Amino acid sequence: MVENSYRFFENKDCKYYPCHQGIQEMNCLFCYCPMYHMEHCPGNPTYSEYHGKTIKVCTACTFPHQADHYDRIMEILREEV
Repeated sequence: MVENSYRFFENKDCKYYPCHQGIQEMNCLFCYCPMYHMEHCPGNPTYSEYHGKTIKVCTACTFPHQADHYDRIMEILREEV
């Protein structure tokens, strides 16, 4: 189990916890994915049409919630800046 730190935070008191099933250590640090705005991200989003617009749907994506992905997310965000 990963302990709470600057790289990992688990909020079991959240009314949405767990927001995804099948993850042993749910990292809530990136609850709102910082890569949502990216067209190409390392997650597995799907896309849906809504009123003539394409919407990125990340409800099945667990990439930002996996404890061992912190370094990769930070690397991607640094590249974006």
